[in-house]
Amino acid sequence: MGAASPGSRKPSRAAWRDAREVLYAHRGRLLAGFGLIVVSRLAALVMPASSKYLIDEVITRHNPALLGPLAIAVVAASLVQAVTALLLSRLVGVAAQRAIMDVRRDLQQRVIRQPIAYFDAIRSGALIPRIMSDPDALRNLLGTGLIQLASSLLTAVFALAILLWLNWRLTAMALVLLGVFAALMIYAFGLIRPLFRQRAEIGAQITGRLAEALNGIRVVKAYRAEDQEGRVFEAGLQRLFASVAREVAASAGVGAFAIAIFGGISALLMFFGGREILAGSMTLGTFLMYVFFLGLLIAPVVRIADTSTQLSEAFAGLDRIRELRSIPTEDEQDVERVPMAAVHGDVEFQDVGFEYAPGVPVLHGVSFRARPGSTTALVGPSGAGKSTVIGLVMAFHRPSSGRILVDGHDLARVRRREYRPHLGVVLQETFLFDGTIAENIAYARPAASREEIVAAARAAHCDRFVRNLEKGYETEVGERGVKLSGGERQRVAIARAILVDPRLLILDEATSSLDSESEALVQDGLRTLRAGRTTFVIAHRLSTIRSADQILVLEAGQIVERGDHSSLMASGGRYRQLYERQFRTDGDQFLNPGESPSPATPVTPPAPAPPSSLPAPTLPLLDTWFPPRRGPRSL
Repeated sequence: MGAASPGSRKPSRAAWRDAREVLYAHRGRLLAGFGLIVVSRLAALVMPASSKYLIDEVITRHNPALLGPLAIAVVAASLVQAVTALLLSRLVGVAAQRAIMDVRRDLQQRVIRQPIAYFDAIRSGALIPRIMSDPDALRNLLGTGLIQLASSLLTAVFALAILLWLNWRLTAMALVLLGVFAALMIYAFGLIRPLFRQRAEIGAQITGRLAEALNGIRVVKAYRAEDQEGRVFEAGLQRLFASVAREVAASAGVGAFAIAIFGGISALLMFFGGREILAGSMTLGTFLMYVFFLGLLIAPVVRIADTSTQLSEAFAGLDRIRELRSIPTEDEQDVERVPMAAVHGDVEFQDVGFEYAPGVPVLHGVSFRARPGSTTALVGPSGAGKSTVIGLVMAFHRPSSGRILVDGHDLARVRRREYRPHLGVVLQETFLFDGTIAENIAYARPAASREEIVAAARAAHCDRFVRNLEKGYETEVGERGVKLSGGERQRVAIARAILVDPRLLILDEATSSLDSESEALVQDGLRTLRAGRTTFVIAHRLSTIRSADQILVLEAGQIVERGDHSSLMASGGRYRQLYERQFRTDGDQFLNPGESPSPATPVTPPAPAPPSSLPAPTLPLLDTWFPPRRGPRSL
């Protein structure tokens, strides 16, 4: 197989293939860079070669006429090296940064197009370094790492050819020791690469947890959990430190062995080189030139050792990039599915079952039909399956059994990307992006005019509070809308849904964060929005769903009652028990000065039965939905 296991020491074939693709994509700049390397390395030979003529001709034979030409040659070679180094840095550095930008863009697009199930199974904070940090490894492949490797190899080849020409016996002995060093480097390359991969994974986990703590800072402070988060972060840092320590130890071991090898080469040079000079087979100038070129051979070998570490990190990053790229996106999963250009809003569930985890059913045999323009309300206790039904309507998940039909089309056979533009959503957890109010309202329609934005805001009854702000619609809302109140955020989210002009409208506790006065205003806006649209509503405050065309009461993943408000109240079943219980709860609610009671039309509860026939104080089902109070309400 093409993939290597996480602990594998060898780069996977997929990683090599990715490396070739990256290099091929930037082949023009790289070829030009290699041409500059050849010129630079040839110029680097001038200085050591001139040492022989300086010793043997100028000093030994007293020929000062060569001093000028030698100095000019050295200066010219230095200028050539300086110019080629500058051009090389700009040429290859730009290629590396462009490759990093392209990979980051590709990863962001792939990750954001993953199914919801993918995000349910992974920390979103851990994905950030996967997108931003892993591509940095390409800098070592396209930039410094690859260029240094090519430069070092070319210098070593030139130096080796000249060393063999000067004295092949000394060179052969040096090559034996360098061969031992090369074998060590091959082993170290495989040993260090998994350590880089492990460090990146640990770093992503730490980043993910840190992002969670910062996003939930109010919860952290409310529960005085700063010390707890500090301990969790410290534990992660300790794991990261242990991984980095192993990297440092491995790299230090390679460095120590390299020093020993080069010490042995120096000893050989002193002993056998000295004998060659005493025997008259080498001049002092030739020996000095040999020493310089031996340095040109050894120094690149040392740089190759450093470069191998950089390339190990690059291949570890390519492996992690490949992992993300190998996960099919929603668009790739939907290639064989049919397009859906228009939606009228006829939604039907046919014996639908669903499981988040195999063998753990969440929905059982759910069947209902929502006709175009109708409103369907879902009520029931937490965990009954209401949000799962909504998630299936939004095509966040596929049913495990049964079918969901939209205008007669099986939703499992429809391309999700072409279906979702017909949806408008206001979720229970209102999410606003860091930007202006206008930008958040126009999030799904960035090209909307200011008049359209204002009209949507008026329908959601948020235009009044927006105009009272100093910058109006250009007011920055902060991260997650933190600069607005909960009710203001909710109304901006409703305006965002109104602007989309959807055929299917999803309202998940859309008025949960509003006070009584604001709720009355928003309910009026929602009634306008719902007109002519198929609407699904989740609400625990039953006053918000009395006008629904059908109400589905869910319990344990099944529909236990259905009908409109009047018929369900007349049947005297669980819905009526729930409604009457909530009516008593709302009657005891605390109202701020100036607030009106709940806008719901009160329903007179039935006359109490004689004491002897009173039912138990609380019904088990209602205990689940609305736990009874334990004593008077404290202010």
